[in-house]
Amino acid sequence: QVQPVESGGGLVQAGGSLRLSCAASGRTFRSYSVGWFRQAPGKEREFVATMMASGMRVAYADSVQGRFIISGDNTKSTVYLQMNSLKPEDTAVYYCAAKFGTIATTPRSYNYWGQGTQVTVSS
Repeated sequence: QVQPVESGGGLVQAGGSLRLSCAASGRTFRSYSVGWFRQAPGKEREFVATMMASGMRVAYADSVQGRFIISGDNTKSTVYLQMNSLKPEDTAVYYCAAKFGTIATTPRSYNYWGQGTQVTVSS
């Protein structure tokens, strides 16, 4: 079992960058996949990026491909989301989630969720 905790959100101008962190406590972190999702007001939670903690598989949503980079540090049981070239439409609460095994892109596939961190991109 893991418990994700996000950090690193904030306010940034369009074109800027932010890095989110997801610290996932648990002794078997390498056996899990960690996903980033986001939810804007009035919208459904949507997939952003995911990776296996072992680094073997990675996937991105089309809307962030080429701008966001997901990476991990197993020594710290932490997964990062580097967000570059941010746009106002990236504004949302970003959630980190974990699941045992391989990656998935649907929220219902993930068992463990963080509390979320707000990202606001001004135009």
